[in-house]
Amino acid sequence: MSEVIATRRLVTRLLLVVVVMFCFGIFVLPPFYDAMCRVFGINGKTAGAYQGEQLVDEQRQVRVQFLATNAAGMVWEFGPQADEILVHPGEARDMLFVAYNPSDKPMSAQAIPSVSPSKAAAFFHKTECFCFTQQVLQPGERIEMPVRFIVDRDLPQDVKHLTLGYTLFDITERKPPVAQATLARATP
Repeated sequence: MSEVIATRRLVTRLLLVVVVMFCFGIFVLPPFYDAMCRVFGINGKTAGAYQGEQLVDEQRQVRVQFLATNAAGMVWEFGPQADEILVHPGEARDMLFVAYNPSDKPMSAQAIPSVSPSKAAAFFHKTECFCFTQQVLQPGERIEMPVRFIVDRDLPQDVKHLTLGYTLFDITERKPPVAQATLARATP
């Protein structure tokens, strides 16, 4: 009988450990990770919505470079309409990225952004971005995907060049393709 009690205690303790680990992973780890990214300036996450008064600093220009890469296994053609633009801090600017699905099947994709240098990421605000939603393209379909952004006026004076990069991931197997009518579509 004592073996049964010992086994129940062990199973109860193991279940408690599983519950504690699950709660740690769900509730503690994400805020801890975000705090570490802020403290050490890693991950290149962009800042949230622009909260300041939108005054443009006409005396200063910052070069914003755009990069686009495909993750392993992604077959789409993907890139910005221009490699770089000059912006005045505080002004809202737009850039179009173009994606084309050369495959013979519908595909879903998700773009993950990053900004470098990392100390400038907190001063880069996207107000509209194709990376906020998953993109679905039919075979042979081409799409123009906008990103609207503001480089904050409080960007450190020593930062004269920012790079906004996107990596495009194929998520077709994770999520079935659905129609998306929010973006302007162009024929190939």
